[in-house]
Amino acid sequence: MNYTENFEGIKIDVQAVDISISDDVQQHIRNTITKLKRHAKKIDSVDVYFKEEANHATDSKKLSMRVGIPGNDAFAEDDGDNWYELLKNVEEKLKRQLEKR
Repeated sequence: MNYTENFEGIKIDVQAVDISISDDVQQHIRNTITKLKRHAKKIDSVDVYFKEEANHATDSKKLSMRVGIPGNDAFAEDDGDNWYELLKNVEEKLKRQLEKR
């Protein structure tokens, strides 16, 4: 499932290979972006990548997020088994990167 949307002037591109993303997870992504906007003056785009590893017993899910800002983009990723937990962890990593700028 891949989709693109414009959320508050920010282009969101979500790529999920052979995975369907629920409306609740999509709303969680929007909430994450709203929180990240507090730490960055201008966010142009956000790319979110969902991936599931079928051959791993644990930590089978991987989430990556790239935040397009002036200068170098901020990027973070995490592995685990719960999309919501991964989104929260990636949000924290990105927040720390944006605070340093």
